[in-house]
Amino acid sequence: MSADTDRPVRVEFVLDLICVHSYLAFTRFEKAAARRRADGGMIEVTFQPFQIDAQAPEEGEPLTERHRRDFGADAEEMSHRMTGIAARDGLSLDFGRAIFVNTFRAHQLLATGQRQGRAEAITERLFRAYFSEGRNIGDPGTLDELAADAGVVPVAAGGDGPGPDELAAALAVVRQRGITSVPLVRVDNGPELSGARSEQDYLDALAATS
Repeated sequence: MSADTDRPVRVEFVLDLICVHSYLAFTRFEKAAARRRADGGMIEVTFQPFQIDAQAPEEGEPLTERHRRDFGADAEEMSHRMTGIAARDGLSLDFGRAIFVNTFRAHQLLATGQRQGRAEAITERLFRAYFSEGRNIGDPGTLDELAADAGVVPVAAGGDGPGPDELAAALAVVRQRGITSVPLVRVDNGPELSGARSEQDYLDALAATS
């Protein structure tokens, strides 16, 4: 199947960077997008911010403690199950090292990467830092290091990106649209996919707009 190379497929991706289902969806979508791009298709992805817990501590806490509060006796089984699912997608999750944290600053960095044409790269780097490396993605110094890894210049270093008020407004717009859970992928002139769907689902959605 040949791709329509004259018109980019525009995709809106709503996610949170501490959401394991968002990580799975992003990973599968990226694989689908890579296949589509290899076939000559153009895809423009715009990321929109969502916070699962806007009151999460900025200093962070062990994710295992948060899971125990949220899931009780089922916490360990849930973590084990999600680790197995992620492994089938080539991801290595380490819930024992993860630091549950407020994602406001991380979303600001993602939006900065968006303006600099590095959104997909910084999104992957933030997810991997949180879920696999036990990095605190609310810590400014850590975020500066991750930005450098992904080729993004932070706002504090003179990079083009949103300030706190602009990021807060973007979060408010998402809430006002009635979005209450993530991930959510909306393909322009195509389907809306909620939850972590399969790579084939995303590929079909991208192809449906041709």
